[in-house]
Amino acid sequence: MLPLPAPIQEIMAAFAPLFTNPVFHHAQVLIVGAILARGKRTVTSALRAVGLSRERHFTNYHRVLNRAVWNACFAAKVLLGLMVSLLPPGVPLQILVDETMERRKGEKIKTKGVFRDAVRSSRKKVVHCYGLRWVAMMLLVPVPWSSRPWALPFFTVQAPSEKTCRKLGMPHKSVIDRVCLGLQLVRRWFPKRALILAGDGAYAAIDLIRFCRCLANPAVLVARFRWNAALYDSPPAPTPGKRGRKPTKGKRRPSLKQRLADPSTIWLSCQVKWYTATIREVLFFSGVSLWYTPGKPPVPIRWVVVRDPMGELEDTPLLCTDLTATAAQIIEWFVPRWNIEVTFQELRAHLGVETQRQWSDRAIGRTTPCLFGLFSLVTIMAIRLIGHNPLPVAQTAWYHKQQATFSDVMAFVRRNLWAARYSFDSLAQPQSTEFNLDQIGYLLDCLSEAA
Repeated sequence: MLPLPAPIQEIMAAFAPLFTNPVFHHAQVLIVGAILARGKRTVTSALRAVGLSRERHFTNYHRVLNRAVWNACFAAKVLLGLMVSLLPPGVPLQILVDETMERRKGEKIKTKGVFRDAVRSSRKKVVHCYGLRWVAMMLLVPVPWSSRPWALPFFTVQAPSEKTCRKLGMPHKSVIDRVCLGLQLVRRWFPKRALILAGDGAYAAIDLIRFCRCLANPAVLVARFRWNAALYDSPPAPTPGKRGRKPTKGKRRPSLKQRLADPSTIWLSCQVKWYTATIREVLFFSGVSLWYTPGKPPVPIRWVVVRDPMGELEDTPLLCTDLTATAAQIIEWFVPRWNIEVTFQELRAHLGVETQRQWSDRAIGRTTPCLFGLFSLVTIMAIRLIGHNPLPVAQTAWYHKQQATFSDVMAFVRRNLWAARYSFDSLAQPQSTEFNLDQIGYLLDCLSEAA
């Protein structure tokens, strides 16, 4: 067992029921090694980070990912439970969802496909590349060192393309199907908590709207809407004695793009809580309509068109499945969605996503979700470790950071892990300072890697 601070031991212990005792020991070593490692997040780099570069039975640690039997959904349940414990009782669970591209090549990666690379693409140029597509669901959690909440991943699942599934002879599930599965699990784990799901335009889908409403305790979906969506009035009351099918929709209404160009459109003003926890004034017009897509029954939605009076941001249409929600509520539910993009960037910059080198099918399907979950674990560890104290923020003469970022969180957790592994209490008494040669070599190795 590795020497760990008591708060981190408690967090680790929550995952013990997932594994057998030997596998749990190896999993803890990999988690601590992935936190302490720099650069690539391979199994071997994790072993080097914890001083096990001479471990002859290193294959036991590889088996945690490619052979050991443990349930990823159960791990997601435990992780989400740790996050929810940080929220005040009764607060709705604000869940963000989005897709991300993991650039990977290799003949042994069977589920790779060609997808749009959102990081490298722009409006004028679309970039496609080989890799794996992941659908990530994250919970918005307030952290004491930031004025904005952080998006912490808890459920990450791979979404291969239809062509890849057909080639491998496996049933294809769309991105919406994966999100419905995640929502179903969250609703099963927390049957009484209110759920608010926020996503971009890819999740403005009638199938997802109908699924959110068919849950025992319906979830609220907020997503970017389409300018050219077909909107209709509610169907008229049926005429007594009239035979034939009853109408499902009423009169066709102007699209949001037409309403935007109409000079008679009345814009209202409201103040909303913005991304950086500041109050911002926006303009909007809103309404309730039936949204119809050919081949599917129409669904009632509330739509909102938001405009920045300063002209810094483009006009944005939104939809919401809660017909009683106000425009200000819908805007405040959607604005924090941008936190998920920050998490994607931090994962690549500090946790080595896209640097792992797993080749077996099971390990490929586990490694990336584990790295996503590691982001949440490190954040929870930092919250438990600091208590009511401020988080140390790295400052320089040329860069004054206002709030802590994930790099500061990683440094803080690493420092506590090092302090638990090596005792430096003797530094307070220079005359009795003694270092083991292995400890000195290990510190020098880590310092050289950091440089």
